[in-house]
Amino acid sequence: MKINFDLHTHTVYSHGKGTIAENAKAAAEKGLYGIGITDHGFSHPAFGMRRKKLDEMRENCIAAEKEYGVKVLLGIESNLRGECGTIDVKEKDYPKLDLILAGVHRFIYYKSLGDFAHLLCGNIIRSAIGSKPSKRLVEYTTRCYVNAVKTNPIDVLTHVGYLCFCDPVEIAKVCADYGTYMEINTKKTHLTDEQWRQVLETDVRFVIDSDAHTVDRIGDTALAEELLKRVDIPLDRIDNIDGKVPDLRFARYKKEHGIE
Repeated sequence: MKINFDLHTHTVYSHGKGTIAENAKAAAEKGLYGIGITDHGFSHPAFGMRRKKLDEMRENCIAAEKEYGVKVLLGIESNLRGECGTIDVKEKDYPKLDLILAGVHRFIYYKSLGDFAHLLCGNIIRSAIGSKPSKRLVEYTTRCYVNAVKTNPIDVLTHVGYLCFCDPVEIAKVCADYGTYMEINTKKTHLTDEQWRQVLETDVRFVIDSDAHTVDRIGDTALAEELLKRVDIPLDRIDNIDGKVPDLRFARYKKEHGIE
């Protein structure tokens, strides 16, 4: 099994270690068709990418693609900011982006004080003390994911369930309905084997991503290969491996709405 299109990589524009060119070079050396440059979203105060850098990043992507012969998409790993489905990508950003990923991250600018209390504090406290999450917390976090998929043309939900408590089956169902992929992340374990088995009962499709913060990890599949030994995830439901190129929702959205 080999990743063909690694949609989730980070660079020095957030808190990755490599440049866009270095990520592209690594992808080329490993025989990938392409990569996504998906640095952390604008609402992260410490290491999020900045809107004012988008034009510069685009130029770097174009130059890297030309030099190394791999497809280089400019994207973002946006943050789920609240229950209403808000992420930190606005429609004004669409012309400058090729790819939208979204996930739960801590210590961002949340949509409201209530979202801060639930999405951050509730999940952190429950995780820290090792207690079972309340039904209310699980339902709240699940709504954050579900409403984000419904209201934004998100290509991939990243590391679902990492740093939070949610219902991955309900999230998988809405992903299947709207054409959003669920990521199998090879940097961090984010669902239990039993949760993966339950998710497989839905029609959701998957991509395997490295979530690389260093160039040596681009295209890495180690954690995914271990998962596949334990859980029978059909390879024909993974759309970015073994020569396949994923059908990206955001690209379809832009085409349908004449966004260039």
